[in-house]
Amino acid sequence: MIRLPEALQAKYQMLLEKNAIPPRERPYYLKWLRYYLDFCKKNALPYADSHSLLPFTEKLKEKKQTATQIHQAEQAVNIYHAGISMTPSPEPSARPAVSPPATSDRSEKKPPLGQNAPGKEAPAPVVSQGKIWVKNNFTANNHQNSPPAPASPASASPSSGHQNQAHETPSPWDQALLSLSNEIKVRQYSPKTLKSYTLWAEKLRYFTLHKPPEILDVEDVKRFLTFLAVERKVAASSQNQAFNALLFFFRHVLHREFGTLEGVVRVKRKPYIPVVLSREEVGRVIGNLKYPFDLIVKILYGCGLRLSECMKLRIQDFNFDAMILTIHDGKGKKDRTVPIPEKLKKELENHLHLVVEKYEKDLAAGYAGVFLPSAIERKYPGAAKELVWQWVFPSKELTLVPDTGELRRYHLHETHVQKAIKMAVRKSKLLKRASAHTFRHTFASHLLAANVDLRTIQELLGHSDIRTTMIYTHTVVSTTIKEKKSPLDFEEMVF
Repeated sequence: MIRLPEALQAKYQMLLEKNAIPPRERPYYLKWLRYYLDFCKKNALPYADSHSLLPFTEKLKEKKQTATQIHQAEQAVNIYHAGISMTPSPEPSARPAVSPPATSDRSEKKPPLGQNAPGKEAPAPVVSQGKIWVKNNFTANNHQNSPPAPASPASASPSSGHQNQAHETPSPWDQALLSLSNEIKVRQYSPKTLKSYTLWAEKLRYFTLHKPPEILDVEDVKRFLTFLAVERKVAASSQNQAFNALLFFFRHVLHREFGTLEGVVRVKRKPYIPVVLSREEVGRVIGNLKYPFDLIVKILYGCGLRLSECMKLRIQDFNFDAMILTIHDGKGKKDRTVPIPEKLKKELENHLHLVVEKYEKDLAAGYAGVFLPSAIERKYPGAAKELVWQWVFPSKELTLVPDTGELRRYHLHETHVQKAIKMAVRKSKLLKRASAHTFRHTFASHLLAANVDLRTIQELLGHSDIRTTMIYTHTVVSTTIKEKKSPLDFEEMVF
């Protein structure tokens, strides 16, 4: 496989930026360019000729690539060809600007251009999809064995100024996605909501083959949702999330209503019963965890927190006098309080003592503090360095802020905890699949088994609807009397 020269990568990255390709998609465009150049090299096709794109896309169809992937590959190659067309013709004596791309395998020395290797016959024609082309060495503008590097936007000739101006103008889809981001941020939705809603909008974009947003209609959404159910076989929750994201996109960005979605294949939601561990199994998992992951799992199980809520805890959230833990900005931007387990008080105090020591070392090293929510730092400039705002579970490494060059402390990443729990579950040899969220389910189920009121459990978990909490009634053994009796027969009554 071809390795793109650094100069070519740098110039191609500039072209992607000029064409308003989102940063998260640029690695895919580089991948398609590598595949295209490697395909041209293997089949002796000219890199700079747009006619080479057709056999390349036919090859992708043979490889069972989806229509969305083929469209993205075509766009990546077209951006490359457009960059080549902006490059001024070099003088005959000029040396190539880019050295030949390296290959991952060792290749033997090739004969001069126009000659065949000793003992080898001329290559035979290659037939694909009814079209014939010959593997040979090309003349004229294709003497170079390396793909030409696209011109950087700054080095384009004045005659191509209209092309640069067109590249600088964001596409309608990019403007729509920016409006979607702004609408979500104005409503102060969580970053996860922003990420998921943007992702579903982009998937609709590729499904409709970049159909302009202003002419999207409900039929496009119907076909997309049906595609998710029939072809992708997604879960009901995924299809519902896509529906809600596109409903928000139509209503607040395109300023149009959905209307009715009749004829859409809806995935049937199956009743879900969460996995619950026994007290003995919880103890086995905690016993296979190291500090601080064992303390994190104790908080998840002892307080019924979500993993994200536990990671975002700050020192000021603990009130050891009242033995109350306050969770700020939980799911749905809601706050709630839960009791601190008595058995964790000493362990938590020792842990916070270590956190304070790390905080004092950071201050001595001149770090800029922790990351703060919303606009608190603008209102209180010194809050980032205050002790009460420090994370309960800080990360091991400092994070460099590119814009300011400051070093700040972030909390422990969720993936580190998830990997540690996965390894502990494996070592415990449980016969159940368990994750970080399993301890929240276990918290609720054990309280319900201890005859704690369902409404109380709802408040501790932070559920908006009691029906969400009622799922845990399926995880405990029922003690309901099935025998039909009259209440008059329960005990002696005096009339």
